[in-house]
Formats: sequence, C-alpha cells, structure tokens
Amino acid sequence: MAADVAPVPARPAATVLLLRDGAAAGLEVFMVVRHRAIEFAGGALVFPGGRVEQADAELAGGDPLGAFRIAGIRETFEECGVLLARARGEAEMVRPERLLAVADRHHAALLRNARSLPEVLAAEGLEPAMDALVHWAHWVTPASRSKRFDTRFFLAAAPPDQLAVHDGMESVESVWIPPARAVAEADAGERRLVFATRKNLEKLARHATVAEAMAAARAATVVRVEPEMVRAGEGWRLRIPAEADYGGDIFEVLDAPAI
Repeated sequence: MAADVAPVPARPAATVLLLRDGAAAGLEVFMVVRHRAIEFAGGALVFPGGRVEQADAELAGGDPLGAFRIAGIRETFEECGVLLARARGEAEMVRPERLLAVADRHHAALLRNARSLPEVLAAEGLEPAMDALVHWAHWVTPASRSKRFDTRFFLAAAPPDQLAVHDGMESVESVWIPPARAVAEADAGERRLVFATRKNLEKLARHATVAEAMAAARAATVVRVEPEMVRAGEGWRLRIPAEADYGGDIFEVLDAPAI
C-alpha cells in the first residue's frame, strides 16, 4: 500500500473457540470449513465468528468488550446452532429441547437479518451468557489488506447437551479436533489455515483440558496483534509482538496471511 493511501478501516469482529474435553484425545475445539465461494478465507478451516453488528451493542452493558461477546454468541448460534444463553435468573445454559424451539422460531430470520439477537432473546425470556466467553486474543488484519477486521477471540466451554453442526451455507464441513492435530493436518496439506488461526491453535495446544485453557486465558494479558511483513534474509516473514505469547515474534508464512 502506498504511503499516502490511508489503510481501510478494520471492522470489529468476534470469533469463538468452542471447547470440550474429548473422550480420548484431550482438549478439542470446534471448527468449520468455509465455503470456497466466500471471498474471505474461502475453503479454510476456521473458528465460528463474524463481524459485530450495530444491534449487538444493545446488550453490552458496562462491559467494554460486550458488543464483541454478543457478536460471538450470535455468530455461534447462526453458524453452528450452539446458543450460549440462559433463562433469566438461571445458571444452566438453555436445554436442547428449548434450543430447538428457539431455532425453529428465529434462526432463519436471524440469518437474513430480519431479527436481531437482542430481539430473539427478549422474545424467549433468555439472557446472553456473556460470562461464559473468556477473552483469549486480539488480532487485526494488516493495514496493507483491502478487507480488514479487528477481531476479538474468545474461549467458551461448549454446553454438553447442545449439538454443534455447520450451517451448510457459509460452512460446508465441521469437526471437533485437537488443536495440534489441526495444525498437523495443515502441515500435511490436508487443511488450509490462515495465519491467525494457526497461531491460536498452536497456543491452545499447550493446554490439556478446557478448565486449564480457560484458567490460562483469565490469567493472561491480551496483547493486540497486527502482523507485519518484514524481510528476513532473502525472504519475507511475518512479525508479531513477542509479548503476545505465540512463541516468538518472526514467523515463516506457511499459510494464507489474512485473519
């Protein structure tokens, strides 16, 4: 990008790493494969997520990341059918039978933007489980890109009684997978990962259980990451802040560099 051209503004976005403790392989994360026709990260293995909508701020309250958390809850419901919400005054997440009824009444309207998540929750006497989303990472698409996002990543334990599935539209496949296996499959050419997804999978792979990952996220300081292309020797590398705790600051570009 020329020095005299201002970068495209980065749109606020949220993504959710739904976690569960697998029966055999330990910590697993839910991921979807984006439809190849989608302009941004088409064909890539990603976490559910999307941009923050204006209506998401209605439920933010005093939480500075509230709109991002609501966007993450909405996108998770839209993309994989998991609803991180509770009946008012209750501690337990919405049960499957009630979730099916909510989806029947509202999911299609939510997808076509005819109804907002605040409207859905109000109609059903539900409240968003914002406390279930733990801030994990903050990535911003490089300034040189023509399409940019300012994305907050959250960890959330998947409600054990809810079934996560891909939507068949934006995503064409879904999988519960150990983070290290997802990286290994990308290294073997079986999967496509964007750089931010790879680094967050590698970081998540340090943890053996959902409880361990969530505790680490709560204790950590989230550092803003905006990758920068830099020359290293005879090639190009991506540089990110070392204090973001991804195991270094200079990385080879193995995958698509967008986030």
